[in-house]
This record gives sequence, structure tokens and C-alpha cells, in this order.
Amino acid sequence: MPRNLLFERHLLPREIILCAVRWYLRHPLSYQVVVDLLAERDFAVDRSSVHRWV
Repeated sequence: MPRNLLFERHLLPREIILCAVRWYLRHPLSYQVVVDLLAERDFAVDRSSVHRWV
């Protein structure tokens, strides 16, 4: 499956989703901490969204 099709149904840009997944997988962070980091950068995301992305 082409990379662009993987992100076509999401509201946030591909780079933001990949950054959130990278934070979660690389560092021992909880979903809530990732949500808080995104909120500091003006992106409103729910914990369940981060869970689905990962």
C-alpha cells in the first residue's frame, strides 16, 4: 500500500502522526504524555487516537 494512502483518512498531517508515534516508541512515554506534548504544539488529540496510530 502506498504511503499516502495510509494517512488519507486522518485529520492531522502525516508528519505530526509520525512524530507522535516516534515519541511513544522511542521514549518511555504514556499516551497521555504524548497528547500533552502535542497540545503544547497546538494540536488537539485524544489518547485513543494516539493508541490507534501506534
